[in-house]
Order: sequence, then structure tokens, then C-alpha cells
Amino acid sequence: MAVKKKKNRKRITERDYIKAQRRASRLEEIEAHGKPVSFRPVVVRSKKVYDRKRVKREDF
Repeated sequence: MAVKKKKNRKRITERDYIKAQRRASRLEEIEAHGKPVSFRPVVVRSKKVYDRKRVKREDF
């Protein structure tokens, strides 16, 4: 009697689909602009504000 092998069926989940779409969108964006585009605003710290860590680094 032959032993039946289980077929390993991989299914694409909703999570996998979303991940693939995001990756494709990101790659298209990089191709269009020539570099990755970041939409998060970068916070620039004022040098006038007192910062204890910076003062300690400059002492050494």
C-alpha cells in the first residue's frame, strides 16, 4: 500500500498581499525619484537649548 504524501499548499494571506503591495509601491517611488523619499519630518534640535549630554561631551 502506497503512502500518500501531503501536498504543501502555500496560500497568500491578506498580510502577505499588503506587504507585497507596499514593497512594490516603494520600489516604484524609488525608481521615479532616484532615491527613497521620506515623508516623516526630521526634528532639528536647537543648539541654543541647554543640553547636559552635549556639554559633558564637549568637556572631554
